[in-house]
Amino acid sequence: MKSTNPYNNQHIREFEEFSDEKLMDILSASADAFAKWRLTEMESRSALMGNVSRLLRENKDVYGKAISSEMGKPIGEAIAEVEKCAWVCDYYAENAASFLAPETIQTDADQSYVSFEPLGTILGIMPWNFPFWQVFRFVAPTLMAGNTVLLKHASNVQICAELIENIINKAGFPPNVYRNLVIGSAKVGKLLDNEIVKAVSLTGSELAGQKVAENAGRNIKKSLLELGGSNAFIVLEDADLRKAVETGINARMQNAGQSCIAAKRFIVHRNVSEKFIELFEKAIKELKSGNPMDPDTNIGPLASIEQAVILAEQVDKSIKMGARLICGGKRNAAFYEPTLLVDVKPGMPVFDEELFGPVAPLITFSTIEEAVTLANHRKFGLGVSVFTSDIENVRKIIPQFEDGAVFINSLVKSDPRLPFGGTKMSGYGRELSLQGIREFVNIKTVFIKKL
Repeated sequence: MKSTNPYNNQHIREFEEFSDEKLMDILSASADAFAKWRLTEMESRSALMGNVSRLLRENKDVYGKAISSEMGKPIGEAIAEVEKCAWVCDYYAENAASFLAPETIQTDADQSYVSFEPLGTILGIMPWNFPFWQVFRFVAPTLMAGNTVLLKHASNVQICAELIENIINKAGFPPNVYRNLVIGSAKVGKLLDNEIVKAVSLTGSELAGQKVAENAGRNIKKSLLELGGSNAFIVLEDADLRKAVETGINARMQNAGQSCIAAKRFIVHRNVSEKFIELFEKAIKELKSGNPMDPDTNIGPLASIEQAVILAEQVDKSIKMGARLICGGKRNAAFYEPTLLVDVKPGMPVFDEELFGPVAPLITFSTIEEAVTLANHRKFGLGVSVFTSDIENVRKIIPQFEDGAVFINSLVKSDPRLPFGGTKMSGYGRELSLQGIREFVNIKTVFIKKL
């Protein structure tokens, strides 16, 4: 398993995959740790999670550089990612006790209530695009609920994976409550087949989600899937165009477009499309591509040359089908220029498929009903943004969107205080907020009646 810097394609470090024997030892140790960890007082868990938050903030520059070197994210965004991880740790340290407090239900019993108890060892399978955030938004609630965690991280960010395990150990968590697994995807099936693993959370590709869900289903184990997205960014005729462009650039180009919740289809009212295109093109050309370690860099490389090649093929095929290139469209190794395409239609790869890179396809519409239809016209259902000056009017169409989230005059983003997840091929289940911590607990009904 190799770690390679996508900016210069230089080899950083290699990691030896765990043997099956070592993996079984870790599973056994995780089960033993759970027997004790589940009994730990919530105050103690909160204190330990607070230690994690402190370590993240104190060393954010170090961890940010690791993120940038392994997957190419601009250093400013990488440090912000670490800070967000500290936030989610603080959030659950402060709120887990109330989220998991027993709920009294009035029935014909003398006492009846619902309790929320940990399940056991939970497997997390996490991607490379947010190598710290994706892990911590899963780990913080899962550990605070009293579960133990096994983490299989993406093969190309094993330095980040190792650092995260070190953070949790330094924070004072008991041994084996959290273990990082240096394994490839081929060994995931064995883990899910093992009775020690009680459930699985995966953030990743549609194909990975299908395989994990199939395996988990065969073993009657709960799975939570956070998969791809093709978020619509709708600009109505009465929108503040400058604000919409400013937000749209961030929503599409952050992390070089490598985000499941990035704006991936710009659906703009026909009457304002020319002005929007003019402003968007100007903003794109002001972005600086380059070394992700340079604080002035806005666009780093994609995570690999292979990722850039796939993106280039999607764009080139769409242009052959009638899409018109306004700017960008060139690849250099793992770098892909920030790109704007217009005259995009359903059936083109840049409309139908998820674009994991800095490419903005633009589609026009005439009526709000048409905009909703275009937004829903894809297999994903993660999120949608709508820009308008008439909030009350747009409230009426919110129920028509098939997504897991609707953001008005804002980009779609994850927030520890709000549940996060999608519909259709974007997956199922919810992370974050109260709903997230209750995904991996036994929701137990207790009914007591005196004789």
